[in-house]
Amino acid sequence: MSEIPAKATESEDPSDGARSEAVGDTAADVTRGAMGGTGLESTGGPGGAAGAPRGDAMWQSSPPGSIYDYIKVASFSIGPDGLVDQWSVRAEQLFGIPADRAVGMDPIEAFIDADQREVGQRKMAEILDGREWTGVVPFRVPESAEQEAGEEGLAEVYVMPTQTAEGERAAVCIVVDVRTLRRIETDLAASQSIFGQSPFGFLLIDPDLRVRRANHRFASLFGGTPDDHRGKGVSDYLPRPEAERVAATLRRVLETGESITDMHVTGFLPGSDERRHWSVNLYRVRSGSGRPIGIAWLATDITARRAAAREAAAARRNLALLNEAGARIGNSLDLETTARELLDVVVPGFCDLATVDLYQGLLAGDETPPGLADGSAELRRVAFASAVSDAPFISSGPPVSVGAVHHYPFNSPCADALRTARPLFIPAEEGGLVQSTLAVPMVAHDTVVGLAQFARTKGSEPFGDRDRDLAVELAARAAVCIDNARLYRREHERALMLQRSLLPPGDPVASGLDIACRYLPGNSSSDRPSEVGGDWFDVIELPGHRTALVVGDVMGRGLRAAVAMGELRSAVRTLALLDLEPAEVLSALDEIARGLGAPGGVQQATRAARRPREADLSEVYLATCVYAVYDSVTRRCTFANAGHLPPVLVEPGEAALMLDVPPGMPLGVGGEPFEEVEVDLPEGALLALYTDGLVESRDHPLDEGLQAFVGALTDPAAPLEDVCDHVLNTLDSHHGEDDIALLMARVQGLPEDSVGDWTLPREPRSVGRAREYARARLLAWDLEPLVDTTELLVSELVTNALRYGEGEIRLRLLLDRTLVCEVWDSGLVQPRRRRARDTDEGGRGLQLVGLLSAAWGSRRTPRGKTVWFELPLPDGETGLADPAEALLSLF
Repeated sequence: MSEIPAKATESEDPSDGARSEAVGDTAADVTRGAMGGTGLESTGGPGGAAGAPRGDAMWQSSPPGSIYDYIKVASFSIGPDGLVDQWSVRAEQLFGIPADRAVGMDPIEAFIDADQREVGQRKMAEILDGREWTGVVPFRVPESAEQEAGEEGLAEVYVMPTQTAEGERAAVCIVVDVRTLRRIETDLAASQSIFGQSPFGFLLIDPDLRVRRANHRFASLFGGTPDDHRGKGVSDYLPRPEAERVAATLRRVLETGESITDMHVTGFLPGSDERRHWSVNLYRVRSGSGRPIGIAWLATDITARRAAAREAAAARRNLALLNEAGARIGNSLDLETTARELLDVVVPGFCDLATVDLYQGLLAGDETPPGLADGSAELRRVAFASAVSDAPFISSGPPVSVGAVHHYPFNSPCADALRTARPLFIPAEEGGLVQSTLAVPMVAHDTVVGLAQFARTKGSEPFGDRDRDLAVELAARAAVCIDNARLYRREHERALMLQRSLLPPGDPVASGLDIACRYLPGNSSSDRPSEVGGDWFDVIELPGHRTALVVGDVMGRGLRAAVAMGELRSAVRTLALLDLEPAEVLSALDEIARGLGAPGGVQQATRAARRPREADLSEVYLATCVYAVYDSVTRRCTFANAGHLPPVLVEPGEAALMLDVPPGMPLGVGGEPFEEVEVDLPEGALLALYTDGLVESRDHPLDEGLQAFVGALTDPAAPLEDVCDHVLNTLDSHHGEDDIALLMARVQGLPEDSVGDWTLPREPRSVGRAREYARARLLAWDLEPLVDTTELLVSELVTNALRYGEGEIRLRLLLDRTLVCEVWDSGLVQPRRRRARDTDEGGRGLQLVGLLSAAWGSRRTPRGKTVWFELPLPDGETGLADPAEALLSLF
């Protein structure tokens, strides 16, 4: 390692150097005293008498907190042989080598690297020759049991020649850790920079609570230079009560060491009467030995922030009042209740007295509020509130009681406010209770619906501009709620009327089923009427004594949901008449639901679905629906579900259970096919379809409601009307949150003797055989008046099956409320009715079927098609068509 340049001087008289007893720790203490300025004061240069006192110099110990608490200073002595003969405690701390190991050690061999030892030996020889030497020397710590070898350091060494008692030359070495000195220099520079450049007022207060040091920022505020503030106390800057409080806090920080953060201090700047506010942080300052030496004071001027905080507090109070108004006003759709809610908010938080007047025509249910241009229309006082012992509201004119109808004179301030739709300050009357009144028109959608008056009594702060703006906002919110209540009541009545008109009238009748149904619209709950929903149900008769059962629910509420429900219900009935399978019906309904929200209808929605676009959620119609087709002959029911709740089945002697029907996606989502499930229903089984309003509410989750519904179906053999009433009474069906639709059906299949079923070979003789089968069965059913017509129509349908169909032919007669005849074959081509010309020999068979039957049609089956016709039963009142007349009418 290279040596840092040093200087060496030769003593004129080595014997005049430091005495031998001035070595070791004693030499270190003397040096520490000389450097700190608090130890032994001495004179003499190199080689002078180190310990000669002068004048009034005195010996004293270095007090705690001196510079030697921060730097590392050590000493040791070197004997005439160049080896260490004394080793101080500080040397042990600095080098980490105990004295018993260091004594007798060659310092050059122990501390200097090998490549520098030759230079070190020459320097040692010069020192033992009586030359002083000072320099910065890199060293390494020798290996020991306590630490590893090779740890490097940097020391400033001052070597002074000495003599032993025998007159031999030796040396005393004073060593200072340079790294510690440099760290102190860096910390001191950083401290000076922070203290001098801080934008905050910075003080260092001594234990006597006097200013030891102040920075320029503090001096710029309180005048003078930083040195002018030395020795001052807190009473020189703060008023007496505040100064005593701060002084007590300073003592507590000094005694306990507990820091204080954001302590607010109030005072005045010199030459100013403006009250200032500061935020002060205090913490105790300690020396290197841990002795408290003072308190650091860091202050920030928060006067502007306090003013802004007061403004913000006032704004927060207003916002809190507005938030309270938003939460409390409009909870009821009753006009008078909404007005009372406004006064509950403003009294006493905003004013002491308040009234609300609404136009009489608005309360009477007129389409438009009858606000006249001159502001003199009739009003009704609907609410009054007082925080002054129920004192009456004193204003110009005679007092008006709640519920009374009145009007304001044309020249009155209240009439002026109604005319202009602007708030007005009404001057107080002399000798009255009120000192400030605000008349605020209640405006909703550019229409004045009434007038609110707010008053403050004497002793309260008068209304200001900010209060006026707040009153206008509160009145506007209440006015919107009142106008919404009026509009909502009108919409609710219209939607309810529309919804009821779209539901099946009376009690539905179906072949092979006993039907009972209930529909409960959303009613009043917590004095707030619910909007009508999109729940609906339907019972549709299908050919072949089959029945379609439908229950659905359009998501959303109000008139829009009711209209969407009507469109979907009409579409369901149309699709059912096409005799499609349940899954096909729901797929077509899904397309229709997506088209309801598209401007171009279903076709436009289908095209738009093929290209990516951002959906307009406000025009999306979603609905759930379950569609079931029941065949009374086979007692088989086919279900398809579009996101609806599962049907519930109760078999005789068994507990109720929810059918496992795949829910599918709701109508209007699109993209997913629907699945069908076939279930065989035993005679007497009970089937229930319903909407979520029956089993779900705020207080009862869906799972809990479903279990309660299943548990309520305990007596399926009871009359269906009683079962429906029992279910509605058992469940929480009067919450009024949503519409409730309940459709229940008990299975009553066709008896076996009411069904005739034959299979005919594909040959011409089958036509005659079909007529014989039909005649025989009708006679057995005592339906002789229908024999001729039935034979003729059966002959036509079987002949068409032979000519245009495929596979075996199946003939089936079903007797229930009407007579149905079905002809089945394996052909897929559907018969199409056409008008035959006069010269055509054929083509009149289906025309004849249409003339003689009450209804006819065809439907697809899994293995072909079925052509059917229906005849009414003879009841003595309905006349049957004459086959001969029908034949003649074709020509």
